Amino acid sequence: MPEQPVAFGPFLLNPDQGTLFRDGALVAIGQKGALLLGALLKRPGQVVTKADLMDAAWPGTAVEESNLSVQIASLRKLLGASPGGGEWIATIPRVGYRLLTEPDATVSVPTQVARSEPVIPSLAMLPFQNLSGDPEQDYFADGVVEDIITALSRFKSFAVIARNSSFVYKGRAIDVRQVATDLGVRYVLEGSVRRVGTRIRISAQLVDGLSGLHLWARNFDGVVEDIFEFQDSITETVAAIVEPEINRAEIERSRRERPERIAAYDLYLRALRLFLPLSPHENAMAVDLLQEAIALEPENATFLAMAAALLEHRHGMGWPTFGPNEFALCADYTDRALKHASGDAFVLAFCGNTLIQCFRDYDRGMELARHAIDANPNMLYVVDMVGVAYLHCGDLGEALKFFHRALRLSPRDPGAQWPLTGIAHVYMARGKYEEALVWANKSLALNKSFGATYWMLIAANALLGRLDEARLHLKAYLEITPGVTIAAIREGQPAKDPSRMAAILEGLRIAGLEEG
Repeated sequence: MPEQPVAFGPFLLNPDQGTLFRDGALVAIGQKGALLLGALLKRPGQVVTKADLMDAAWPGTAVEESNLSVQIASLRKLLGASPGGGEWIATIPRVGYRLLTEPDATVSVPTQVARSEPVIPSLAMLPFQNLSGDPEQDYFADGVVEDIITALSRFKSFAVIARNSSFVYKGRAIDVRQVATDLGVRYVLEGSVRRVGTRIRISAQLVDGLSGLHLWARNFDGVVEDIFEFQDSITETVAAIVEPEINRAEIERSRRERPERIAAYDLYLRALRLFLPLSPHENAMAVDLLQEAIALEPENATFLAMAAALLEHRHGMGWPTFGPNEFALCADYTDRALKHASGDAFVLAFCGNTLIQCFRDYDRGMELARHAIDANPNMLYVVDMVGVAYLHCGDLGEALKFFHRALRLSPRDPGAQWPLTGIAHVYMARGKYEEALVWANKSLALNKSFGATYWMLIAANALLGRLDEARLHLKAYLEITPGVTIAAIREGQPAKDPSRMAAILEGLRIAGLEEG
């Protein structure tokens, strides 16, 4: 059952969303801070032991007591002085801590608070409307919705309202914007089912709960005989598409509505916007933003994993390093991300890839990739990264399956440069250079600053004897990555099976890239 928001003084804590408001304005409390404050608020005025607080914030994990002290100090600074001039949280020596206030009775979130933005975006999925005139189709529509809610609940980048809350709207004429206000969510996923003879059509739409604008819509057509296969297909496709659509909407909203905001989540969104272009300059800017976010939330596994991945990418592309400590910093971020991963598929996949690409820890990296795909088989970044893991350390046929699955799940995704270039790389390793060019050109059409795409274009053309074409691509490549050498690229790529990079390196050499 969802925990109700609790008010004390000028503050309101929403335990389910991990959000804290002061006089209706969002306060950047962080995950651990919200968990600790929630534990203190459950026993206002009473002593809460250190052991109980550590269990609340780090369940099932052995951590040093100093971590608790640091978090409590941060909480005190965040809350500021109480109305009496003292601190909200008192230390009980050698025992624990006590919240020095009697909270107000549990309250409903007022409209202005419900409309304030949570730390991460939230989504409600409404029951699908049955437009068939056949009550028996209700079971199918409800089953689709339940499956999609289950699939979406695997994502850690947004919160999904439980079925029991969203299904109270079943059979009712509703305004999506009012639903979003009632449930305190930013996004609403709605849809309908219609059956004509043996054919069934499902329509789904993702809606911005504040403006009512449709962000994404799609129809799915199937036949009654394939009902369960059809249901599975809808589930995986909707789940895969919703997450990047929400990310795009959040990035755009952060740019448009909150340009001066420096909360950790907004810093992460700015870094995410730079994550897809992946030029050396944008990579450096993204690392800087994530380091600011990590300073605010040092245990946020997503921020840590993404920062490690960006540093790994610099190494993998053969770009100049930031300094002598870059490698150690990447290792530190990877270790800390895995420590706080809690089974997050995004974190497992990116850290696994970092271990393979940067530290050549092939066995552990592959194991993390397998865990990641089990944790969330519908997250595009995860499918892409698992494909990359198999590309370097596993079966090339399996790598192709993952790359094609990523394209099938979300053909519009701007990040399709990864699977497209991955497919080209597989064909390079197999000696099928014409096929490699087909896929590399598709990737280039999406992103003209992804260095690995140029490797395929340069090498495949050179190995096919088209040196003029190869050198044109080499010139374009050196314009975005000046000074890169074959030695730097070789050093930055996994070497478990050298044949996976052999043709690419040879083609680059033939085209005239400096050895270094």
